[in-house]
Amino acid sequence: MPAPFPPLSPVPPPDELLTARRRFFSGAPGAEQALALPIIRSWTRCAERGLPVGGRLKAEPLTQGELSVRRERYEALRRRCRPELEALHLSASAAGGIVILTDPAGLVLDTVGSADFADRAAQVALRPGVSWSEADSGTNAIGTALIERRGIEVRGAEHYAEPHGILTCAAAPIHDPFGELVGLLDLSGPSAVPHLHALALVELAVGQVEHRMFEGAFPGRDVVRFHADPSFLGTAREGVLVFEDHRLVAANRPGLALLGLGWDALGARRFSELFEGSLGRPGDARRARTPNGAVMLRLERQSPAPVRAAPAPVAAPAPAVAPAGPSFDAETEQALGRAIRLMNAGVPVLIQGETGSGKEVFARQIHARGPRAAGTFAAVNCAALPEGLIESELFGYEDGAFTGARRAGFKGLFREADGGMLFLDEIGDMPLGLQSRLLRVLQEREVTPLGGGKAVKVDFALVCASHRDLKMLVEHGSFRADLYFRIAQYTVTLPPLRSLADREALVERLWREMAGPGPDAPRLSPDCREVLARHTWPGNFRQLTGVLKVLLALAEPGETVGPEALPLDVRTTDLRGPAQPPAASTLPASQAADPAPGLSGDLGSVTRAAMDAALKECDGNISRAARRLGIHRSTLHRHLAARGH
Repeated sequence: MPAPFPPLSPVPPPDELLTARRRFFSGAPGAEQALALPIIRSWTRCAERGLPVGGRLKAEPLTQGELSVRRERYEALRRRCRPELEALHLSASAAGGIVILTDPAGLVLDTVGSADFADRAAQVALRPGVSWSEADSGTNAIGTALIERRGIEVRGAEHYAEPHGILTCAAAPIHDPFGELVGLLDLSGPSAVPHLHALALVELAVGQVEHRMFEGAFPGRDVVRFHADPSFLGTAREGVLVFEDHRLVAANRPGLALLGLGWDALGARRFSELFEGSLGRPGDARRARTPNGAVMLRLERQSPAPVRAAPAPVAAPAPAVAPAGPSFDAETEQALGRAIRLMNAGVPVLIQGETGSGKEVFARQIHARGPRAAGTFAAVNCAALPEGLIESELFGYEDGAFTGARRAGFKGLFREADGGMLFLDEIGDMPLGLQSRLLRVLQEREVTPLGGGKAVKVDFALVCASHRDLKMLVEHGSFRADLYFRIAQYTVTLPPLRSLADREALVERLWREMAGPGPDAPRLSPDCREVLARHTWPGNFRQLTGVLKVLLALAEPGETVGPEALPLDVRTTDLRGPAQPPAASTLPASQAADPAPGLSGDLGSVTRAAMDAALKECDGNISRAARRLGIHRSTLHRHLAARGH
């Protein structure tokens, strides 16, 4: 009787793969013709690290105690993946293989499957407690999928290390709703046995895991489920988007793919930019159009967490806690405390600052630390929406107010903000006609939806923000003077990043927050930190954090990231010394007479040069150039229009 599994020994690979290996390791051209691009990229990375091809790699297992600690750290992931591990177990057992769960760094946490194969796979350290990151084990499905951030299959001799040629593996990374890698599933077996559809099975299992991550995870937020084919609603293939105050804050990969978006859309896109009409009410199901075609859309609102009672107003703000986003300097922290006290007294606050300087972060801190924290933070970007849509977003509308209006109408952000805070970002871009309606709401404290209906009393704190010089806009007649004096009773000007004194310490703090603790966390080299600190950052904190996210995504566990990994425009920054901040930025945040630069060129030659360089590198594509600068495309449009472009 034949053995249930073939002997675990390297299977002679096809001639073309042998030829490709020989060409690659001898430096001869043509190896890429027989290899998939992810494999050739991985081999190249391994060769550059000097990993051995024929001998054992440095895959030293954790002790049992260390493994127990690591498993406890990822216990929630292990529980969440248990149904998929068991389901894949059936396929793995039939083919004589095992299913593997790893942490985000590629360390094996659990294996389930053929005991016979598991015992023999341990000969090449494919067992719990061993790291199968690419840096430790060479080209393999686990480590390479984590670097490529997508499903990968590595068969036999496609493994970089010759001893691993006994394996055929398929792996797919698991992403959380915010795009972060949280783990990986792998299906491995002997290379002598065909593993049909292994990668498809693993990717299906990962999709199920990611789909369940949205269950009850976003209390009080709006969850939109959609698909072009209604039969896919309720399955792991449906798109899932989560909105907070109409802004996209979380998503699954099918949802982003259906809209042609990437993870950078989180925090940057609003519902009205992605779907026609308004968000609607929980339980609504309707057809809606997207930039990529029609879909069936269903809205749900997850049950909110218990709401804490609002604290009584006090004479002084509570001790400040560190903001979740960019750090504020001491002067701005003092201005934040004053803003909270004035908001308690019903005084509107205006935040001025360059794009990316943290205006919305500042506004959210006013809300979070004030007595209205239990209420809604309703936000709208006046520069990102056309005039008609801004009006309907703010005022809401009655049934039949206009073509395409929802049957039940829409509440509007003025009423959404009742009892909480309304944040009007880029208010300098609000059309004049709408400015007069806003002024009337602020004076009368009541709102009438579009299409008529009864006026409704509203009570909200108002915070506005703009990167434009509103005083200059008033002088030019493009902003109402009476509205300006109504909203600018207290003005805070946030300093640009380039004016902060210890930018290198800031860079290091932000990096540590992103990379996390532990020996596997990548590090920034001193030279890299210096280059980052000296860059002028026309996109301010938004641009800096974007660059750090890119570095972190490309870094290997435990790697020290050098300046060579930086984008070209950052790497070639002037190293003769930090850029000197404009004189106005030396004023205290609460006493600055002039706001952040407007469209008249006050951003200076540095910003103009950065915009010109970005447009040149992107072949004039404004959307791509804006993403490269870390600013909204409408902001870049306005600057170019002001310069006569």
